[in-house]
Order: sequence, then structure tokens, then C-alpha cells
Amino acid sequence: MSRSNEELKGVTLLGNQQTQYNYDYTPEVLETFDNKHPEQEYLVTLDCPEFTSLCPKTGQPDFGHIIIRYIPRIRMVESKSLKLYLFSFRNHGDFHEDCVNIIMKDLVKLMDPKYLEVVGLFNPRGGISILPFANYGDADHQDMVKARLMANMQNQ
Repeated sequence: MSRSNEELKGVTLLGNQQTQYNYDYTPEVLETFDNKHPEQEYLVTLDCPEFTSLCPKTGQPDFGHIIIRYIPRIRMVESKSLKLYLFSFRNHGDFHEDCVNIIMKDLVKLMDPKYLEVVGLFNPRGGISILPFANYGDADHQDMVKARLMANMQNQ
């Protein structure tokens, strides 16, 4: 069951050899495609081990690992656009907790998923690792929101 050109018309970055890299926060780069299985609840995990941003006070680079998990509804995020979006944080000055929440809110706005979570596993600076977790769920997934939040509190 391959995708038609009509289904792929909003996917402009994938396969594009003229990719432009934005060095400042650019949520507009995010693209979506249709979920061909909206009747099925399933989990999509996106593992982004090379996330970088800047400390808002010192301007020093911060390095982290971002994990995004979501249960799609109708729209799904296209992975190359997600890569370019995450790359756009490279010169963005914000705290780790802010970055994780911004990513979560941007993806919820983009896709309207049933459930979405973003985990940040940031490298230590000054001897302290910061591991923020943010999640969202629609009305049918509020129990999952609470359960996943509690599970992350126990794992850390």
C-alpha cells in the first residue's frame, strides 16, 4: 500500500537535495503526512540522540538526547522535517525544561495526536544531569498522561 503523489504533496523536504538548515528556532519547517491507520492505536517513537541548544545565560552549548513518543490521530510528523526542526534549536537559548515543553507543544499543535510525550536526557553540566519529561493526552488518554508521568518519576 504505497502512498500516492496526492498523499505526499505536503512532504517537501524529504528527498530535497537543496535543504536549507536554519540555525535559529523554526517550527514552520515541520511537515506532516496522513496516518493511513487512524482506526488503530499504535505508538511511534522518534529517537534523536544529537540534540543541541544553548544555555540562555552563558550561551554555552548544551547536548542532549530527545525521545518523542506519540499515538497518532490523523496527521503524523515527517522525520526529515523533525530533524531540521530539532536542528533549529542549535542557536536557541533556553533551559532544558523549556526546550522539552516547546517541542511537545509544537508537535501537539502540528499533529493533534491522541497522546504525545517528550523526554530530554541532557548531558551533565556542572556535575548535574537534567532529565525533563513533558506529556499531553486528549480526553481519552488522561489516565495515560498521569501514569506515564508517575512512571517517569519512579525511573529517575
